[in-house]
Amino acid sequence: MKLLWLVIFFLVFLWSGYEPKDRMIWILEVFPAIIGFVVLAVTYRSFPLTSIAYILILAHMIVLMIGGHYTYAEVPLFDAINNYFDGNRNNYDKVGHFMQGAVPIIIAREIVIRKNVFSAINNWVIFFLLCFVLAVSAFYELIEWWSALLIGSDADEFLATQGYVWDTQSDMWYALLGGIASLAIFSRLHDKKLKDAVK
Repeated sequence: MKLLWLVIFFLVFLWSGYEPKDRMIWILEVFPAIIGFVVLAVTYRSFPLTSIAYILILAHMIVLMIGGHYTYAEVPLFDAINNYFDGNRNNYDKVGHFMQGAVPIIIAREIVIRKNVFSAINNWVIFFLLCFVLAVSAFYELIEWWSALLIGSDADEFLATQGYVWDTQSDMWYALLGGIASLAIFSRLHDKKLKDAVK
């Protein structure tokens, strides 16, 4: 699985970096995937994650790299969807923010379970994990804001607000939905993978 994961990552990374719409936007959007790759490489031996966590992380990285290649406001498939429904914005950025909740929550869940941060897995753990997702999302919005101040006039391409005044709030909402969906869909399978890893 490791080899397949690496092949997919590098193929998408190379495609993403080949003639992106805007090189600076590409760097900003893909940088989190590069950081994630480095962290995974450094921790692979000392704290290997479950296969489900690695698969979800790769999916999130692919979302980032697609957004970096086209910019989040101009992903062709979502332009087509937008045109079909007579919408007024490309909503690919919402996929990114949904993943920003769906993936970190599984990573955090794995860490708190394996490190016995809580004495039992109960509703308080779920509450903590959802708060964690919102904190990650809020911090990312701050990073976007700081980056926009540095970039200046080109910030709209990076922020992908497309004139939507509630973009920041809806981004956090989608991250929360991603976290809830991920817990609902993957918790049972994640528990099984965690038990298998202990054996």
